[in-house]
Amino acid sequence: MIFLDKTKTKIIYKVSVNTIIINFLLTAIKLAAGLLGNSMALVSDAIHSASDVLSTFIVMLGAKLSSKEPDEKHPYGHEKFECLAAIILALMLFATAITIGFYGIESIFNNNVAIPSEIAALAAILSIVVKEWMYRYTKKAAKKINSTSLYADAWHHRSDALSSIGSLIGVVGAICGFPILDPIASFVICIIIIKVAYDILRKSLTQIIDSAAPAEVEEQIRQIILNKRNIKGIDMLKTRLFGSRVYVDIEVQIDKNMSFKAVHDLIHELHDEIESSNTSIKHCMIHANPTI
Repeated sequence: MIFLDKTKTKIIYKVSVNTIIINFLLTAIKLAAGLLGNSMALVSDAIHSASDVLSTFIVMLGAKLSSKEPDEKHPYGHEKFECLAAIILALMLFATAITIGFYGIESIFNNNVAIPSEIAALAAILSIVVKEWMYRYTKKAAKKINSTSLYADAWHHRSDALSSIGSLIGVVGAICGFPILDPIASFVICIIIIKVAYDILRKSLTQIIDSAAPAEVEEQIRQIILNKRNIKGIDMLKTRLFGSRVYVDIEVQIDKNMSFKAVHDLIHELHDEIESSNTSIKHCMIHANPTI
């Protein structure tokens, strides 16, 4: 398990450093293009990209803290630090969305709308391509190591790509004679980001309050148990999420005529098979009940 945690942290650090470098460059390009091209939507988009840099640092901190080995005060480990990092990321997305939406509405009501130029459109197209690639790159790593915070960071990139699409629509619309579309696009960006933030927050809270593991994980465990020849049934099967890891508690029915050693060997074999069946399973506890 320690090897898995160290490997997970190493992958998170590698992905995070790469995305930080790209985000710095992309933020600078979009901010310059937004200011020079008179596009408030693109400036808002640049602010969103800048927040991605800070969010990635939070992912790295969460990975470092969650990978710490269990100690006397935390015998079950520190995996929930990753959930806390994801919750912070979701709240940052909410704050970013509110800021973008506020400035969009303010521009509409104050009639403070400028006509963007072509440079803003080119920067928006570049952002869409780059941020969508970053989303896929980060999501692939998150899925590989089952990282909640890295998955949240991937959605930061996807929401940035979506907001860039909104920026492009606003810029092109404004150039074509509908300048009001630019601040309206900022407001649409706000709604998209709020939806993403809500989804991330809901998933993170589910993991931090010890909710049950996904149904497919429980079904996989159930099939492993029932495939054992000397197990007569399942009296209890409970799972709980501890960060991105899973704890399992099981009670099974065993023939009352089996010897103590035979029961011990069977339960030990079942325990090892369940823990090795899914890398997200951190610990499995099995109790044997004799058949009546």
